[in-house]
Amino acid sequence: MTGPPAEDTAREPGVATGRSRESLHTPTGRSWRALIQPAVIVAAGAAWLAYVENSGLDSIARRSLALDYVARKTWQHVELTLVSTLVVLAVALPLGVLLSRRRFRRATPLVLAVANIGQSAPAIGVVVLLAVLWGIGFWTAIVALVAYGILPALRNTMVGLQQVDPSLTDAARGIGMSAPAVLRRVELPLAAPVILAGIRTTLVLMVGTASIASFISGGGLGDLVTTGVATQRTPVLLTGCVLIALLALLIDWIGGVASRVLGPKGL
Repeated sequence: MTGPPAEDTAREPGVATGRSRESLHTPTGRSWRALIQPAVIVAAGAAWLAYVENSGLDSIARRSLALDYVARKTWQHVELTLVSTLVVLAVALPLGVLLSRRRFRRATPLVLAVANIGQSAPAIGVVVLLAVLWGIGFWTAIVALVAYGILPALRNTMVGLQQVDPSLTDAARGIGMSAPAVLRRVELPLAAPVILAGIRTTLVLMVGTASIASFISGGGLGDLVTTGVATQRTPVLLTGCVLIALLALLIDWIGGVASRVLGPKGL
């Protein structure tokens, strides 16, 4: 008896390989690949904490790097980031929409000049000035962060809406849509990628800038940085810096996922 033809036998591995390659492009395959980055970030943070824990810390450094203390400071940092970003969006998005309307465009240079003050002034100077005026604490840090991070979200909202093709809005009005309907159903969906990019930039900016809250008792991972500097404990200082960087990468990944999910899907 003879076996199967050689060409059929040779084709079988190719078919299996083709199927395995196709499986990489399925939604499940893309989902698994999308989780690689956060898994690496979390693993890097855990590896760093394990390394520091076993590096012969003295009593001062060990107390500053206790797991519950680090977890509490990380959560405070997340709270600072999320609350300040929500306040920024509550102000920047409606204001950007308003300034993109024809009747309010004359106010654009003045509003952008005021928004630029927050980013042109040193962040530490802003937070100290606000602390002198309103006292120290969480909400003073939030106000400073909002002043520092409002520009990207505001500018991207305005640019995204201004880049919408006027012929599309004219066509929408021509079929009887009201101005709010045109904004909701035409302009905002088309401007969504640019607006979401501004929100993503604001999130990452807030993560880095939130470390200044430690100067006015606002909490966050900046406390580890200032403690490391004040006590001359390099492991404490580096742990604060590493965790802030990893948190920024994680927030940036979440922003990228949100941009893909909330962005327009096309026809």
